[in-house]
Amino acid sequence: MERVGEHSVPAGPLAVRWLAYELGEARAGATSRARLRFENAGSAPWRSRGREGVQVSYHWLDSLGNAIVWDGPRTPLPQLVEPGGIVELEIPLVGPRPPGGYRLAFDLVEEFRFWFAELGSAPLDVPVRVEPRISERRLRVVVHGTPDPETRAALDGQVEQLVTDQASAVAHLVSGALPAPDWSRHLLDAHEEGYAAVGGAVEPESRADRKLFQAWASGGGRNPRFGHPILFPSLLDGLEPEWHEGLPSFSGGDALFDGGAVVRLRSRSGRRRD
Repeated sequence: MERVGEHSVPAGPLAVRWLAYELGEARAGATSRARLRFENAGSAPWRSRGREGVQVSYHWLDSLGNAIVWDGPRTPLPQLVEPGGIVELEIPLVGPRPPGGYRLAFDLVEEFRFWFAELGSAPLDVPVRVEPRISERRLRVVVHGTPDPETRAALDGQVEQLVTDQASAVAHLVSGALPAPDWSRHLLDAHEEGYAAVGGAVEPESRADRKLFQAWASGGGRNPRFGHPILFPSLLDGLEPEWHEGLPSFSGGDALFDGGAVVRLRSRSGRRRD
């Protein structure tokens, strides 16, 4: 662990002295681990009471100190910490989006009351380089259904060359789905930015299908709080597609709808008609 240098510690009942830290590699949107060692430098004991009491957390700040993510996940203390007691614990660290340079400020919080910094304690402020969620732009596409020459041609025309092995992400289509040439670029950009699942707009040829898939119409922006399953999803390792209205889908968290990633859907396609 890297030792923390001397820093100011206020007098009073609640104060913290940071002693050492160790950080795992931070990637945008992904969870890594941090290990901290610190001392109760105040005159009052610290107690965690489930999700209340004293908790360990952090803020992600930009280079000017502006908050990008204010409330990091909370980690309770492992036991009662008397004045002078030393704690060493591991906490989950969720990387901010997008990748880039940040300041990571660890602090203690008396939940629903105050942060220790508000009482004069110095946060543990560490510069961190947050890496892209994926280390390589390698996309593989699985086409569900019988082979279709138009779908194959649309995939061959992608601006990002597709791969068949060692993929960073796997996208799911049906035969008769025709992705726009920049579809693959939109997906990989979003994965790099920190999203585990990405889906885009659907442009059906059929009038009935246009009504059915109206919520997924093209022309919109990017929405991480999309109120529907994303369709034709691109998924990072460990995630599997579901099915919605006969199309591959994903309805979990850590997902982005990108209205610029457009897939045209032919009337005669491999869409399931259950």
